[in-house]
Amino acid sequence: MAEAILNSLYHETYLSFSGGTEPKAINENTIKVLKEIGIDISNEKSKSIEVFKNMKFNHVITVCEDDNCPYFPDADNYINKSFKDPENSPKSEHLDSFRKVRDEIKNWINEIVENGVI
Repeated sequence: MAEAILNSLYHETYLSFSGGTEPKAINENTIKVLKEIGIDISNEKSKSIEVFKNMKFNHVITVCEDDNCPYFPDADNYINKSFKDPENSPKSEHLDSFRKVRDEIKNWINEIVENGVI
C-alpha cells in the first residue's frame, strides 16, 4: 500500500519501490481499498527485496509490524513506522482493517513529506 500511495501522491518528486522478505500475492482487499481512493494496482505483482539489494536508495522506509524489517545499509535516510497487518484482523473486520491501515499509511506519508522528513 505504501508504495502505491507514495507513487500516486508524490510521483513528480519520488519514485517508490516495495519488496517483502517473504512476498506473497497482493491481497484482494488491498486492491479494493486502494481503488476506492483512485489507485489501481490490479496489474502489479509482489516483489522480493532481493531485486533491490544492489540498488542505492536515498530513503528506505519500512512499514513492518514487527522487528523483522529489511535493512539496506547504504541508504542515506532510514525510517521505520509500524502498522498493524490488516490480514491479522478477524475475517469479519478485514475490509475495515485494510481501510484503516490504508488511511493511516496515507496520513503518515503526507506528514513525513510535508514535514521534510523525506
